[in-house]
Amino acid sequence: MLTNIIELLQQQVTPIVLQSETEHLLEKKHALDNFYPILLSLLKEKPDYITELQNHLNPRLSDLFKTHQSLKEKFIEAIGATAPPSEIEETLNHAIAPTLGVLETQAGSSDQHAIEHFLLNHNTDIAVALPLWAKPLLAALGVNTLVGQTLNQSPSNASYIGAKRQNRWWIPVLFIVALGLICALLFKMCSRVEQPTTVADSSNVPSQPAKFQLTTGQEGMLMTCQIFTSNKSYIDILQAEVKQIFAHPVGCGVDDNNQLHENFIDQDAIPSVLKIIKGTPNVSITWLGDQLSIQTESNTTATELAQKIRPLVKNMQIVTQQPIDVNQVVGSSVSDAEKALASLNPEHIRALDVATALNLQIINFEPYSSEIPEINKSILDQAAALIRRAPQVNLVIEGHTDNVGTAQDNKELSVKRAQAVMNYLIKQGVDPAKLQAVGMGAEKPIADNSTPEGQFKNRRIEFTVLNTETGKARQVNEQGINTEGY
Repeated sequence: MLTNIIELLQQQVTPIVLQSETEHLLEKKHALDNFYPILLSLLKEKPDYITELQNHLNPRLSDLFKTHQSLKEKFIEAIGATAPPSEIEETLNHAIAPTLGVLETQAGSSDQHAIEHFLLNHNTDIAVALPLWAKPLLAALGVNTLVGQTLNQSPSNASYIGAKRQNRWWIPVLFIVALGLICALLFKMCSRVEQPTTVADSSNVPSQPAKFQLTTGQEGMLMTCQIFTSNKSYIDILQAEVKQIFAHPVGCGVDDNNQLHENFIDQDAIPSVLKIIKGTPNVSITWLGDQLSIQTESNTTATELAQKIRPLVKNMQIVTQQPIDVNQVVGSSVSDAEKALASLNPEHIRALDVATALNLQIINFEPYSSEIPEINKSILDQAAALIRRAPQVNLVIEGHTDNVGTAQDNKELSVKRAQAVMNYLIKQGVDPAKLQAVGMGAEKPIADNSTPEGQFKNRRIEFTVLNTETGKARQVNEQGINTEGY
């Protein structure tokens, strides 16, 4: 089986060229991916270029474009996207020599004709990878991308071209044989007895869009960041960009589950978008599917950022949001819980009533912390006094997180938070036998984790009633008990 030469160059040449680069990595990798099929098309159809480049100690783009220097400038602009043209040109210059080295290794010789023969054998791989926008460029350089022949050949090459065409006498024969096989196969398919349809295994087919989330702090620098994609190579590239742009040593958390799509819509623009939001305090962006959500402290700031970003993401919808007032929401929830607990009759306390009242409060833990906020301690004190007087009250304390971070980290954090609440109640005199603490991690979201509001709602403590006869817990909400246990 022949090796895909484009993939081979991406694996062997790209790391060499980009090993010392620190800026515009995504744009440079994208430029190299497009450059390889263009360069190989030129070498295949203008084989004299192979020897000319080999004879140069430091081959450059100017050697390929020769008298078409204005065309070279347009080419660099097209292939480099938003990166500085001078940096893109230097990147492509550095790629030419190692590309020739790979071709010589694969052809088994540095001879021009051996390399040309190798390229002809890989013509399909080169044509498939060739970007559509490059075809007019190659035509201007004298390469016919439709038939794979060079236009306006000089007379000195005529005899070689003729010999090459004579050596292709087998192509019509191969075409006839292939056509015969196809006809036979179609006849067999039409005449055979219909067989039961086999359902393809879709377990490895990506079912979730790639997602990128990033939040800045008070100084406009990186606070939290998470990458969700199955494309490990792109994760490395984006990580490097985030670290470089925000001068952050760690970068982002990563989820590379194979159920996630590999690519983002308009993903080449992500580094440029990050540079725009850098320095703006308390910004949260979510890049999901064809939607880019921008959340800031004010609608004015969100609108200004959206106006700057919109020209870069032409295939996406930008949604601006103003964040919820966390302090107000938490304060209101604590007030509601306090009133509900105060309304309970100490002489007739039911586990359902206690759990329902406790679930009215929001315990808003700090990121990565299991320390109970001061505002919630008065509610837990009030609940502990009631539970001590009710021997029949047995509760399970569930810790829940959003999906930022790894599943294992979220599970451990949710356990620590549930245990922190349980330990606090025990210190207030509640019998440890009445309480259990469990961590659910991000397994039971109650809101969409793709938005900061949804993540806020998912980071929670829930109290459920424990049936002492069955050992099962039943979930409790404002309406009462959900009879489904876990």
